[in-house]
Amino acid sequence: VQLQASGGGLVQAGGYLRLSCAASGGTFSSYGMGWFRQAPGKEREFVAAISWRGGYTYYADSGKGRFTISINGKNAVYLQMNSLKPEDTAVYFCAIKAYLGSYYQAPEYAYWGQGTLVTVSS
Repeated sequence: VQLQASGGGLVQAGGYLRLSCAASGGTFSSYGMGWFRQAPGKEREFVAAISWRGGYTYYADSGKGRFTISINGKNAVYLQMNSLKPEDTAVYFCAIKAYLGSYYQAPEYAYWGQGTLVTVSS
């Protein structure tokens, strides 16, 4: 299974970006997909996730009201990021949630994309 993330770039504070992630390379059992991010010198942190069944969405407090996660079937996930802030600067990773636990926890995700860099200038 391969995940290809795209859509990152350089944007000014207050701007927006839309990240995309496409899954390919096989079938797999999963519960949904999610986005995480890792800023320089910091640990990877949860950003948003969505379930296949019911389309339930989950957001970190940092992105509530600004970020929107959506899916296209079971092969693509998107993250619309509005009102971006310099503290949103990070490498953003998409991942497939393969285990039954919390959507907020990285160990519940089995497959990870290579990441796409988002840089927000002040």
